[in-house]
Amino acid sequence: MFVLELTYTAPLDAVDTLLPDHVAWLDEQYGKGIFLASGRKEPRDGGGVLAVAEDRARIEEVVAGDPFTVAGVCAYRITEFRATKTAPELDRHRQTLG
Repeated sequence: MFVLELTYTAPLDAVDTLLPDHVAWLDEQYGKGIFLASGRKEPRDGGGVLAVAEDRARIEEVVAGDPFTVAGVCAYRITEFRATKTAPELDRHRQTLG
């Protein structure tokens, strides 16, 4: 499982211009089952995404397609972790150590 932290590197007006494209991209990732949750950070200087994929390379590929990344208005920090305990709704994403 991955935590994706977005930090805006451009003024909010530049970010807001790309927001419809970014939201469409988010919807695409939800449709593929890659994203589990997402939203803005408070204060609004970026966002966060909880994601699943077979490996970090796949997540890096997904992130590279974000319109925010393409336009250079945000930077991503990708943190991988093993979800060894989950809420019942996320049981299918539970992992074992090993």
